[in-house]
Amino acid sequence: MFKRTSSMYKVLITVLAACIGLAGSPTLASAGLFSATGTIIAILSDDLFVGEAEGHLNGAGTLAIRSQKNPNLTCRGEFTSSAELGGSGKLVCSDGATATFQFKRLTVFRGHGVATFSRGAMSFAYGFAPEEAAPYLKLPTGKTLKHNGTELALVDL
Repeated sequence: MFKRTSSMYKVLITVLAACIGLAGSPTLASAGLFSATGTIIAILSDDLFVGEAEGHLNGAGTLAIRSQKNPNLTCRGEFTSSAELGGSGKLVCSDGATATFQFKRLTVFRGHGVATFSRGAMSFAYGFAPEEAAPYLKLPTGKTLKHNGTELALVDL
């Protein structure tokens, strides 16, 4: 078959060392190799926000949401979570509003929580279809979540 030489062993050891080094590299984890994304649906007063969160294997993550009433109003934040303790984080919005939030993980990919905004309370759910998220959200009186043809919207019952 193949004749084993010392140069073959050197190449094999070099390749193996490179693979071990890459497996432990934080840049691969931050590049999405060990992460998942999910939809966020949030209600702040009578405004619907939608967006996405990206969580990493270590429990840390980022999120971005935007107002459906005013698409120029966006919020970005970071969070940490664990199965035992749930999660918490902070948001900063493009209009200067800030929030702290807490959430309960129902599964690795689904959960719900509340945020204390500088302008009021927010409820949110992540990882759910709109119909599934509604029980976890504090919807305005007389409103429900529906797709209006192109996007999710708060509509009259």
